[in-house]
This record gives sequence, C-alpha cells and structure tokens, in this order.
Amino acid sequence: MATYTTKKELIFEIEKTANLFIQEFNDIKEAQKDVMVEEIDRTPVQMIAYQLGWLNLLMNWDRDELTGKEVTTPALGYKWNELGGLYQSFYTQYENYSLSELKNEYIETVAKFVEWVDSFTEKEIFEQDVRKWASSTPSKWPIWKWTHINSVAPFKSFRTKIRKWKKLNSQ
Repeated sequence: MATYTTKKELIFEIEKTANLFIQEFNDIKEAQKDVMVEEIDRTPVQMIAYQLGWLNLLMNWDRDELTGKEVTTPALGYKWNELGGLYQSFYTQYENYSLSELKNEYIETVAKFVEWVDSFTEKEIFEQDVRKWASSTPSKWPIWKWTHINSVAPFKSFRTKIRKWKKLNSQ
C-alpha cells in the first residue's frame, strides 16, 4: 500500500487517480452504461456508484461522529465480511442516473471529499485514534489509510476494470 508523508501528497494522489478514472468514461455511450461484460464484475454505472458510495460513506461516518451520532461501520445492517449487500445499495441508489449525471456527481463528490480530507490537520490525518469510526476495526487505521483504501486504491483498480470492460465490450 502506498504511504504518504503529508496531507498534500495524499490529496494530490486522490485528485490525480480520480481524474484518470472518470476520464475513462468519456467515450462510453449512454446506451452502454448498464452493459455487463463477461469477466468484469460490474457495469460502468456500478463502477462509478461504488466510488460514490464509499466516498460518501467515509464523509458520513465523520459527520455523524462529529454531531454526536453513533457510527456503525461499515453501515447499519451490513458487516465487514458481507459487503455485497452494501455494494448493491450503492448501485440501487444511482441506477436511474444518466452516465452524464453520474460523472458530474462523481466530480462534485470527489471535490467535497478532497475538501473534507483537507479539513484535517496533519496530525489528525496520520495519527491513530483521532476518530472513533477510524478506530472501529482491530487495525485501528489512521484516517489517511481509510482515505487511501477507499479512494486512491479503488480509483486505480477500477480504472483497470473499466479499461478492460471497454476492450471486451468492443469485441
């Protein structure tokens, strides 16, 4: 896993990988957005919905904790070892969006996510036990790790998926 020495490095990597990921959708036609391709486990819409779901989930955990609400990770009714239902809830939430609307939502959400990451101090980003939600698993990851694993890492892996989807879909 990548590591970062500053918040600025983390933000740069979020923005860079987010942009590379969403640019892959520029040449996908609206009629193709829900096409499932053999060998790929998600449609283009599902790939973007997955990203939106996790970005919003992290920001919501933090907002809820700061407003005194009890935070359930990953989400109420879902367990870490049974995430398929959570992913399905992401897909359902965005299934009626056009590809254009979804791309715009993604761009806006990434901007909010970057603003959220930037709102932390360096100490808050890199130290453990800063937020209860970040310490809710045995690993007790610092916020930077939660941020990376739910933004940069899937932006990269899903960019590979959408590129493979485009290649297989054109055959």
